[in-house]
Amino acid sequence: MSETIKSTPQPIAAETICYHCGDKLPQQPLFSHNRQFCCQGCQTVYELLNESGMEEFYSLPERTASKGGEEQKDRWAYLEKEEVRQQLLSFTDGRISKITFYLPAIHCSSCIWLLENLHKLQPAVRSSVVNFGKKEVSLTWSEEALNLRGLVELFSRLGYAPDITLAGAGKEKAKKKRDWSFYLKLGIAGFCFGNIMMLSLPEYLDSKALVEPEYQQFFAWLNMLLSLPVVLFSATDFYKSAWRGIRYRYISLDLTISLGILTIWGRSVYEILTLTGAGYMDSLCGLVFFLLIGKWYQSKTYEALSFERDYNSYFPVAATRVTAGVEDTVLLKDLKPGDRILIRNQELIPADAILMKGEGKVDYAFVTGESEPQDRQSGDLLYAGGRQTGGTLEVEIQKPVENSYLTQLWNQEAFRKGNGHKMSALVQGLSRRFTLFILFLSLATAAYWYVVDPAEIWNSVTAVLIVACPCALALVIPFSFGNTIRVLGRWGLYLKNAGAVEDLAIADTLVFDKTGTITHKKGGGLEFHGELDEQAASAIRSLTRNSTHPLSQSIYSKLGENVPLCPVQGYTEEAGKGICGWVNDEQYKLGSATYVSLGATDASRATRVYIRRAEKFIGYYEFQSNYRDGLDELVGDLRRRNYELHLLSGDNDREREVLKDAFHALHFNQQPMDKLQYIRSLKASGKKVLMVGDGLNDAGALKESQMGISISDDIYHFSPACDAILDARSFEKISASMQLAKSSMTIIRIAFVLSFLYNIIGLSFAVSAQLSPIVCAILMPLSSVTIVGFVSAAVHLAGKRLASRNQLASI
Repeated sequence: MSETIKSTPQPIAAETICYHCGDKLPQQPLFSHNRQFCCQGCQTVYELLNESGMEEFYSLPERTASKGGEEQKDRWAYLEKEEVRQQLLSFTDGRISKITFYLPAIHCSSCIWLLENLHKLQPAVRSSVVNFGKKEVSLTWSEEALNLRGLVELFSRLGYAPDITLAGAGKEKAKKKRDWSFYLKLGIAGFCFGNIMMLSLPEYLDSKALVEPEYQQFFAWLNMLLSLPVVLFSATDFYKSAWRGIRYRYISLDLTISLGILTIWGRSVYEILTLTGAGYMDSLCGLVFFLLIGKWYQSKTYEALSFERDYNSYFPVAATRVTAGVEDTVLLKDLKPGDRILIRNQELIPADAILMKGEGKVDYAFVTGESEPQDRQSGDLLYAGGRQTGGTLEVEIQKPVENSYLTQLWNQEAFRKGNGHKMSALVQGLSRRFTLFILFLSLATAAYWYVVDPAEIWNSVTAVLIVACPCALALVIPFSFGNTIRVLGRWGLYLKNAGAVEDLAIADTLVFDKTGTITHKKGGGLEFHGELDEQAASAIRSLTRNSTHPLSQSIYSKLGENVPLCPVQGYTEEAGKGICGWVNDEQYKLGSATYVSLGATDASRATRVYIRRAEKFIGYYEFQSNYRDGLDELVGDLRRRNYELHLLSGDNDREREVLKDAFHALHFNQQPMDKLQYIRSLKASGKKVLMVGDGLNDAGALKESQMGISISDDIYHFSPACDAILDARSFEKISASMQLAKSSMTIIRIAFVLSFLYNIIGLSFAVSAQLSPIVCAILMPLSSVTIVGFVSAAVHLAGKRLASRNQLASI
């Protein structure tokens, strides 16, 4: 740290506030780098940022810094206990660890910037992602370089001390904490508003001047006293937000609201003290009360959408549960601690589990971003999010599946595509400029009425400041997309995030994989040609049990439960080629003719899986495709809507004649890299590509496309490269889902028009002094409620209409 000077003042420009947090400076402030600070904590944080080259933090718009904490000795010493550490970590391999903290001090965009750039302050931090709505930060860091206590102390020094609760589900307790101060402010505003209205009744009803002036003045003084808790406590959030904006050169909506509140209160106090009127204390308290009601409604609606996203819209994927040696399929949400499930090659571990059988080679790149498979033995703990890269494992679930945790992993930076979302960018720009326009209009209104009728200045300017509602614009997209995600989830399509709705809506080209995507993995014709004894059958079933490829699963199901399973050693799988492993000291290879080193084959163009046992070719399985129900209707509907359809298949072109009329372009014998390059070429030509694949062999193409949908059958098929997971039973709903996304975009545009109309009409009445402040106070939150209600109802009705037209049912 740089040298701290605590005594003699330095030659520095006169300042009255702390450079870091903005609080008033004490009589003897601290000095560092020619800056003044109110306490040691703020100075420490500044020096951390300065020495790490992050002083740009102080030039951010809406930048508000939390006060740095002055550490109490041994405050976090308990974090060095191993039992505490294990309880808090969501993942660790002894080197890299992952944890989620609840940080009550998070309150603005600058907090997000600082917390997501922690790696510049502390190199041990690999990544940090902030969930602003939940006030959480998820970190991946090197415990070899920085222990858990050191990490928490870093947060505390920065002014973001974590709220750590240990007993049981501590994290959940932290999440559920309510801001009771908000409800207290709302209650006080409502109480004062109601009593002021009651005390003002004599004035409202006294048309014949029967109330004596002494009583009128007494009631006015009571109203002024009742307004003080509202002005000085209930409205403080608006003042704080406005002041932060002024300090850091950022104009927010709360600035206009604060000006309106202070204008009404100042005018009312003046009238009461000078005996020139009764003031507008009823309007003032009503304004604050209704504004707080609007904030409450918005927050409750956000919470409802967040709850459905995290807990109701489960991934439409399943796992293979083993009970007394019998395998059955169960949805992830139905898994319970103690259940044993199979984890095949390339499958993710859905929850923390103990390895019971098999040799684990677990890749935690999905959790840490570092691809380095780790060997795991029977009895080892496997963390949720790890991917098995070898043979099948049997694991015992230790914790319930956390859908919100899987969603968080899915949305990590490593899997983001960086698609530009024009609609969201447009709205953000409009909202920022709208407040500047309102301030300019209020000044123009004041100038006009100063010339025409000075008595109307107060009411007209206050009305302009209050009635304008840019927040209605800001609410349109999150609530429209949020409700669209909810409807699609009920249809069996689970979207990665809200941005995927816009990607789904703008797609104009669809690329389908064939095997396992437009065809069933089960139910088609399957015959074996060659010599297959019991030992070979057992080996083949044991090998295919390890693979999630549709052809492997078909063979596994065809052989049936009567064929015994054997241990597999040295299992490997090459995407798009085949699988290999040792069973009973013999090597088996299953895959394409090239993969099993087969020479010339006959001229048949059937889909085949060839089998080599040791050095001998023993035969092949031949498949007859069984297309998914609703494929013809889906393709027909997409073509009528002028979508361009492409098919990419790793198989030969035996079925070209069957499929040529359904697709605009057919490409066979495509390896995974060929599919990826094809998607790139389509994007280069200006196409907005939506890829539908099986999630494993198509991972590269799914990630390269603007929108990637992974089909999920009755196995745990999930690729983080995709943007959505589609329940295979909902295959025919792809077109309807795209239409709902388009409808959502249309609803957003309509909501914009309604919001603009409201502001134009409201402002025209306000400028002309035809609206009282209390009416404006009701109209402003009412406009937000109306917009939220409109987009929610419109999306619901659009989904209901599409479901009825296409006879769709919820999953």
